[in-house]
Parts: sequence; structure tokens; C-alpha cells
Amino acid sequence: MALQITDASFEEAVLKSDKPVLVDFGAEWCGPCRTLGPIIEEISTEYEGRVVVGKVDVDNNQEFTAKYGVRNIPTVLMFKDGELVGRQVGVASKKTYTDSLDSLL
Repeated sequence: MALQITDASFEEAVLKSDKPVLVDFGAEWCGPCRTLGPIIEEISTEYEGRVVVGKVDVDNNQEFTAKYGVRNIPTVLMFKDGELVGRQVGVASKKTYTDSLDSLL
């Protein structure tokens, strides 16, 4: 299951992770975010132990949403060694996300 990431836990969970990290920025009221949700959960299960997969609720966590310029949701950001290395705005195919993750492993 995807990790619930907040402004308080973002630095530890994402920026200090020794594994690649996929972060889904979204909101409960967002239709496309609900469409993306099951894809993110599948990726979380398939990459367990190799990649950190998390979700940020943009309504309740403004600090890192603003810091990374997330203006449209869903937005999926990929991090490696604390650096932002990928961005996907809107819903994409599962393969789009897994190909990006595979390139980081």
C-alpha cells in the first residue's frame, strides 16, 4: 500500500530515502486522481522493497506541493538520492510509471 506522505514526513520519506521514490500528488475530490489511485497501488505492491511509493494530499500538505510547483493534479514526481528526476502531469499508463522507475533501479 502506498505510503501517506505529509509535509512533516516528506523530507524523511522522500528526500532522505536510499531507494527511488514515486510520489503521487492528488486530492480525494479529483476524478483523475481516483482513476490513478489503483495504478499507484499496483506499482506499490509490485515494487515493494525496491521503491518507495507514496501519496501526498495537496489540500492538507501545501509546503512541498508548492516547492515542487505542483499546479495540476494528479502529478507524479520521481526522486532519486533526494533529487527530483521525473515528472508526469495527468493520468498516464502504468507502463509510463514503471518504465521511469525501472530506469532508476
